[in-house]
Amino acid sequence: MNYRDVQDMLDEGEGFQLEFKRKVTSPEKIARALIGFANTKGGTILFGVNDDRTVIGVESEKSEIDLVRTSGSFYCDPPIEPEIEIVSYKGKDVIVAQVHESSQKPHMFVGENGETGDEESRVFIRVNDKTVVASKEVVRILRAESPDSPPLRLTIGENERRLFDFLEEKERITVKEFGRLVNISNRRASRTLIQLVRAGVLRIHTHEKEDFYTKAFD
Repeated sequence: MNYRDVQDMLDEGEGFQLEFKRKVTSPEKIARALIGFANTKGGTILFGVNDDRTVIGVESEKSEIDLVRTSGSFYCDPPIEPEIEIVSYKGKDVIVAQVHESSQKPHMFVGENGETGDEESRVFIRVNDKTVVASKEVVRILRAESPDSPPLRLTIGENERRLFDFLEEKERITVKEFGRLVNISNRRASRTLIQLVRAGVLRIHTHEKEDFYTKAFD
């Protein structure tokens, strides 16, 4: 990582795999960002950069790097170990923390008491340029991506055929809509949709208030 790399990221601006932070603040906020990247496709955090891309630099590299590492070690479960570098940019030091996509999903936020608490409010993902709380369906998909998860067993029955017919006409569907369509519980509807996402048949979209599903290909 060098000056040119930082300049390229500044030119790119914040996005799905890039976040700017003015300074190293609370470990809780840092941990949420680390978790969001690890649970999605990985990414990079630049510390010492404003949202408007202005570089202000960091004050105490060692203490701030220690705080970033602490955030990943003690506030994330499983722990996250970002790759951290100091890059000099126009006379100012920028901390570059790179997070790889994890094979231990889902990572969860751990509070001060060392407990994860309600899983659904402790798992974060990246959506566009934001770190957001993952829905229960997304959490289940992340858990299913683990190498230790049981093999996928998929059966296409009447409910699935009605779902595909619906998507041919409407293009998108939510858990509640699918439940009403085939007269099953939201829990069962969610489970079916998740299996189809895992099989690569459907794609889940999380950028609106309520998750929805579309065909993965036309």
